[in-house]
Amino acid sequence: MSWDIVLQILVWTGVGAVVLFALMYLDSFFTKYKDIAEIKAGNTAVAIRLAMKLFAQGYILSVSINTSWSLWEAVLVSVVSFVILLVLEQIARLLLKKIAGLDLDEGTRQGMVSHGLIGGALQLVGAFIISASL
Repeated sequence: MSWDIVLQILVWTGVGAVVLFALMYLDSFFTKYKDIAEIKAGNTAVAIRLAMKLFAQGYILSVSINTSWSLWEAVLVSVVSFVILLVLEQIARLLLKKIAGLDLDEGTRQGMVSHGLIGGALQLVGAFIISASL
């Protein structure tokens, strides 16, 4: 393995980590509670949902890196996919609240693991669907 390949791996991994951190930070503005504060307080539902969101964003990022011709294309695809996933999740949450009376944000904040699992599953399913189209 040449040093050029090692450098490329380091750069792509570093940029991927920064993009993932930035997307997760942006996502926190759309969450109706503070993830880290809830996790510190022992809220397992929030921890599960955050872990699933992290996996979903990481999966999209890995597929975009794998299918892109350039690093900047991968970053752009990841950001666009993040927006699409955010919109899909908002629609799904709204429908669940209207149709089933299920408030995922409030239930997760209250520590209901079932709500956290459903919220996280929405992220994962969205990530799989989006990634299939990349």
